[in-house]
Amino acid sequence: MPSARFKFELPGGSPVALSTNYPDGEFLIQAAFPTEDGLLVVFEARIPDNSAVIHYFNESPFSYDVLHTDEQTVVVQYLLPFVPSPLRAVLASGNLVRFPLTLHNEWMIADLTTSHERLSQLKAEFEDADLTYEILSVTQSTAPTDLLTDRQHRLMTEAIQRGYYDSPRRCSLTDLAATLDVGKSTASRVLHNAEETVIKEFFAEPIE
Repeated sequence: MPSARFKFELPGGSPVALSTNYPDGEFLIQAAFPTEDGLLVVFEARIPDNSAVIHYFNESPFSYDVLHTDEQTVVVQYLLPFVPSPLRAVLASGNLVRFPLTLHNEWMIADLTTSHERLSQLKAEFEDADLTYEILSVTQSTAPTDLLTDRQHRLMTEAIQRGYYDSPRRCSLTDLAATLDVGKSTASRVLHNAEETVIKEFFAEPIE
């Protein structure tokens, strides 16, 4: 399963001016939620002059609330009256980005964990919408067990520790199920699903 980092240019009507006026500042989108009225955004800024953030939103057409402010940080919740086309492209591709997103010099930098197919679809959606973007990195998970559910991971770990996978086998499926207080058929099904995930991930085609 690939993890990707990409960046895209933001359209007008978002706090891009702050990121260009304060290139050494830190600007984060902590959350974003589409509503009937647009996009509800939680924006965090860390710059030497926090009053510039409040001034920006006072001059903007957005309705906003200051959620937090101190000497170093301002957190603002505002309503963008539309869903930006880059976010629409991400949603149309079936992907979800991980928050927070980083805003730097008019570029939004985002991370996501996805499938090969959905990553390809993301590229297609960005290109179809004629958006400026760049894939910064794509990495393949080197730990297939990260893809397991907690139950699968727990049962497989117990099976390894008790010698279920040893040759000769030191623990039977019946013994393993009894140890974990689950039915034999349940233990078999959970193990099979976990083994399928690990094996398919191990032999997955590398990303080109």
